[in-house]
Amino acid sequence: MLQMRQLSRVYQTDTVETTALDAIDLDVGAGEFVAIMGPSGCGKSTLLNLIGMLDRPSSGSYVFDGQEVATLGEAQLSAVRKANLGFIFQSFNLVDELTVRENIELALLYHAVPAAERRARTDAVMDRVGIAHRARHRPSQLSGGQQQRVAVARALVAEPKLILADEPTGNLDTAHGEEVMRMLQSLNAAGATIVMVTHSPAHADYAGRIVNMLDGRILQERRRAA
Repeated sequence: MLQMRQLSRVYQTDTVETTALDAIDLDVGAGEFVAIMGPSGCGKSTLLNLIGMLDRPSSGSYVFDGQEVATLGEAQLSAVRKANLGFIFQSFNLVDELTVRENIELALLYHAVPAAERRARTDAVMDRVGIAHRARHRPSQLSGGQQQRVAVARALVAEPKLILADEPTGNLDTAHGEEVMRMLQSLNAAGATIVMVTHSPAHADYAGRIVNMLDGRILQERRRAA
């Protein structure tokens, strides 16, 4: 699904040059669940931002679904993101004034999906993540784990090829964190491709492959034992 070769990201100010990513090589195949780990400042979030086309590399090649990302203009990048990527954030990023259903359905408004299809797809994805019984509630009426389930449903409803999760359990207690990780593992077992950044070794173990980073480089990779 994606292939990165010698990918680097350098940030520059008038006096300082900081290498956030240093010649990264990374492949992610369709149906994989990849966890990216490492200490704060190692480049995990920078890498996820590049995968998600929210930032551009300073050098190197990034091919997504057969297309070289570096050749795309901003409008093209936006179109590729909208058509192919779903994002799950640590902070949920739900709209407090909207119900669960409305928060999820909002993602489809940007895709010009007809109203009847929006309702059907929203119903289906709420059932899939186990939040349908809370459809009329607002985020403030939900637990942290339930709010993250809504965020996952919002990422899924547009049927993305790739789900990017940035510390999806970072604001959750242990029990709710495990609940979300089991859900992500179940989604992956059903065919979803997931790349997740996490600080937690226990949560990384839910992934099929773990990528360890240090100082902007990939230090090692390992696959979880079957």
